[in-house]
Amino acid sequence: MKILLTGANGYIGKRLLAVLLEEGHEVTCLVRNKNRFNFHTNSNDRINTIEIDLLNPVNNSIPEDIDVAYYLVHSMSSSNGDFTQLENTSAVNFISLLRTTKCKHIIYLSGISNDPHLSKHLDSRKNVETVLSDSEIPLTVLRASIIVGSGSASFEIIRDLVEKLPVMVAPKWLNTKCQPIAIRDVIKYLSRIKLNQESYNRIFDIGGKDILTFKEMLLLFAEVRGLKRIVFTIPVLTPKLSSYWLYFVTAISFKLASSLVDSMKIETICELKGIDDIINISPLSYKEAVKFAFEKIEQNLILSSWSDALSSSDSDDLNNHIEIPIYGCFKDSRIKEINEDRLNNVLDNIWSIGGDRGWYYANFLWKLRGLLDKMVGGVGLRRGRRSANDINNGDALDFWRVLLADKPNKRLLLYAEMKLPGEAWLEFKIEIRDDKVILNQIATYRPKGLIGRMYWYSVLPFHYFIFAGMIRNIVNYRSE
Repeated sequence: MKILLTGANGYIGKRLLAVLLEEGHEVTCLVRNKNRFNFHTNSNDRINTIEIDLLNPVNNSIPEDIDVAYYLVHSMSSSNGDFTQLENTSAVNFISLLRTTKCKHIIYLSGISNDPHLSKHLDSRKNVETVLSDSEIPLTVLRASIIVGSGSASFEIIRDLVEKLPVMVAPKWLNTKCQPIAIRDVIKYLSRIKLNQESYNRIFDIGGKDILTFKEMLLLFAEVRGLKRIVFTIPVLTPKLSSYWLYFVTAISFKLASSLVDSMKIETICELKGIDDIINISPLSYKEAVKFAFEKIEQNLILSSWSDALSSSDSDDLNNHIEIPIYGCFKDSRIKEINEDRLNNVLDNIWSIGGDRGWYYANFLWKLRGLLDKMVGGVGLRRGRRSANDINNGDALDFWRVLLADKPNKRLLLYAEMKLPGEAWLEFKIEIRDDKVILNQIATYRPKGLIGRMYWYSVLPFHYFIFAGMIRNIVNYRSE
């Protein structure tokens, strides 16, 4: 079967792609940036990648002989404009693309929207359903509530809250009911429904075994983790204060926090049933979903994360930053010789930077910088990293974004997503110079105006110690 997959770089898309390839299908992945698409598999001969931005008029062509098209695009966390309009534009351009093909089936993952008073986010997802249904191609809509899995936004939010706060004074929307579903069940529904004619032009709600309040989800999560937590709900926290509460305690952006708070006031319980008469799936309970998620984390098998999507940050196209500017920049460049027998160890240290490992020197200052970034609306350090020792182009890495992760050529290039009066890059390269193995560590900063220059000189004393300590410890660090 020939399949078109949008959102292949996203949390759902990466996991669905793995399953589709295991089933033997040929998959054309529609992505905004090919440089960010890194999918390591033995089935690369069955993956075709096309670079198209659905937010712009589409002039590209896609294979005509597509059988099924998955629409997994959304713009909820975008900081660029009105996400309702962005989603509408994207869906319209997607349909115009498909009209040049022989596609037989569109599958769209939406959000449960049975409440008459929808949030802006859920209303926009419902509007996309209408746009997609206006084509002559049969459409199946799967509507999900909270998705629980390693790396999902909801999972990481709950994890942050439960593991950091023994006592929570929380907004009253924690009493809202929902029907969470495990990521593995979502993937099963998506993969098994394709070309099933009983599902054509129908909408199905998909959910797990349990109907829970958000408060109950927090307490059950704590139970799975062996933690005792107390949660008080109070009515005085406004939506804006609730958004700040989520933003400062968890890893998500304020824009995403605001959208989530708006949606969390709406009950998302399955009403449009019938899919289980078509596909025989026994969904996991919430506790089972949490346990499976931690099994993946402990085995370092997180395939995708919510922060993989560029819309989780304020960055625009990474192609704009892959070339480090030469002129008008400040640089902190350091080199250190590496013993040949330590080469692989140093390379592994570079590939393990950030997250739980930290930044090798003065981690408390990095954490302080992350806190300051949060206070001015940035992403902070809490995004961490998807995997403890694996990095791909486009990954989020604390408050950096991976522009280039080329381990065979021993080069890692990061672009800063923290709030700055300018732009910043951090690069690590292992090179041969004068018959010596050298680690070259380069921090580049392009200031914006006078304030940008003042910022550089104000942090220069800290850079002197931090960057010197970082390169020294990267070379000398030995994992236990």
